Amino acid sequence: MAVSQVYQSDTRTMAKVKALLERVDITLDEHLDYTCAVFDEEGEPIATGSAFGPTLRCFAVDPAHQGEGLLNEVITHLMEDRLTKGYFHLFVYTKPGSAKFFKDLGFCEIAEVPGFLVFLENRRNGFAGFLKQLAAKKQPGQAAAIVMNANPFTLGHRYLIETAARENDVVHLFMLSENAGPIPAKVRHRLVREGVADLPNVICHETGEYLISSATFPGYFLKSEEKILRTQARLDTALFVQIAKTLDVTARYVGHEPHSLVTALYNDVLSEALPAQGIQCRIIPRKHLPDGRVISASAVRQAVHDGRLEEAADMLPETTLNFFRSPEAAPIIAAIRREKDVVHY
Repeated sequence: MAVSQVYQSDTRTMAKVKALLERVDITLDEHLDYTCAVFDEEGEPIATGSAFGPTLRCFAVDPAHQGEGLLNEVITHLMEDRLTKGYFHLFVYTKPGSAKFFKDLGFCEIAEVPGFLVFLENRRNGFAGFLKQLAAKKQPGQAAAIVMNANPFTLGHRYLIETAARENDVVHLFMLSENAGPIPAKVRHRLVREGVADLPNVICHETGEYLISSATFPGYFLKSEEKILRTQARLDTALFVQIAKTLDVTARYVGHEPHSLVTALYNDVLSEALPAQGIQCRIIPRKHLPDGRVISASAVRQAVHDGRLEEAADMLPETTLNFFRSPEAAPIIAAIRREKDVVHY
C-alpha cells in the first residue's frame, strides 16, 4: 500500500486522520507542516504520521492492521520527505513502549522522562557532539547557567543575568534556538549578545534542538495541559543536567513570574529535580520599575503590537530599544502587530 500526503486543506480526510489518532488515544498536534497516511481499498486511513520541522510526530496504525509493517512505511516516507526539505537531523518524541521501534530504525535515545516520554534523534553522536562543543567552552571557577527565550531581550533579562554574573565566576547563557514567534532567533540572539557585551564572565550559547520551546513541544500523547508542561519541563531538566555536568554548572538561575503558568510549572519542576542532581535552583524575583510595573517581554510585545513602543522604552536596554526604533525592525514590528495574542502563558 502506498503512503500519500494528506493536505491540511482537505478537511474531510484530515478529520478521518484525527479520528484514527483518537482511536489509539492520541490527539492531533496543533503544530504540523506535513501529514501522510496509508489508505485501505475504501479510502479510509489505516496508518498515519506527521512532521513539524525536524520532528516526527502523531503516529497511529489502525488496530485491525497492526503487524503489517505500515508504521515502518510511514516513518520511512516522513524521513524521505524531511530530507527533501533540508532536514537532515531528525527527532522523535514517543512513548517509552514505542522507543525500541525507532531505535531499530536507527534513532538513538537522548533522554527519557520515565513512564511518559523518550526523546530520540537520528544521529548517533548528535547530543554527545553538542556536549563536546560545550566542554571546549568550560571556564574555571564557580559556574552558573541561565536558559532564556528573550523575546525580546529586556532589562528584566539583564537583571537576572547581572545577578548570576555577580554571584558566580562564569555564567553560561543559553538562548533558545527555535523560531517560534514573530521575532526571529537570529535577532533575539543578536540582541542578547549586544545586551550583555559588557559582562566579561557571561558566555552565550545557542541551544540548537536540545532545549525545547513550549510552542513546538509535542504533547499529542499527553492528556492534559499541565501534564504536557510538566513532561516538557522534566525532559528539559534531564537534558539540562547533562549540559550542567559537562560545564561544571552548580546553579541555574530562573526568573519568578507569578502570572505565567508555564514559568510557574517549570520553576516547580526545576526546584524539585535540580537539587537532587547537586544543582541549585535560584529563583530570582522579577525586576520592577519605579512606578511598580513588572518588566516583562510580554508587556513589550503588547506595546509594540499596539503601536506604543515608547511606553515600554523604560523596560528595554538601549541596544534593544535602538533596534526597534530602526528601519530594520519594521518587518518584525509588522509581524508582531499581525499576531492575535502576543502574551504567552
